[in-house]
Amino acid sequence: MSKVMNEQNEKKSKNKFQWFVYVIFIPLLFAIFIGLVVAQVAGVNVFEKAKDIGAKFSLASSSNKDTSSGKSIKKYEDKIVDLQAEIENKNAELTQLQSKIDSQDSEKKQLLLEQKRLQDEIIELKQIQDKNKKAFSEIVRTYETMSAKNAAPIIMNMNDKEALKILSNMKSDVLAKVMEKMPADRAAKYTELLSANTTK
Repeated sequence: MSKVMNEQNEKKSKNKFQWFVYVIFIPLLFAIFIGLVVAQVAGVNVFEKAKDIGAKFSLASSSNKDTSSGKSIKKYEDKIVDLQAEIENKNAELTQLQSKIDSQDSEKKQLLLEQKRLQDEIIELKQIQDKNKKAFSEIVRTYETMSAKNAAPIIMNMNDKEALKILSNMKSDVLAKVMEKMPADRAAKYTELLSANTTK
């Protein structure tokens, strides 16, 4: 009888195992397989999702391990805030320096433009001066080519400054002839002015 009971117990345990395999395990595997196929067709990476879920569980368990890590996180967050403030300060300094450089550049450009304008003005004035010298030389040459008899009365009718300017630029032999044709008092006056002009 005990043999029969043992056989029945073995059958029952085999039946329970078979029931578990047929009713729970195989349908569960089939459901997982169908789920994987559907997920693949839908474009969901199941293994990536499983990694994410695993990572979330590991983070949750590690955050519960100790509260001292929370303190260190707070410390790092404070440090990050300090560093960000320092970065903003440095950026503000950089902006300020850049604006200084820009203003100095524009000032330098203005000075260069002013320098060029002044150089152009100097060149223009030199050209005018050269033209005036040429014109004056031509005037003196005209008086030198005139007869002394005609040149003397014209020079005497000029103001002393202009007369002195022309007389001082004449060749000495022409000057002597012109002075001869002037009255003695005027010739003496011009001689005095000429000698005073040469001693300056």
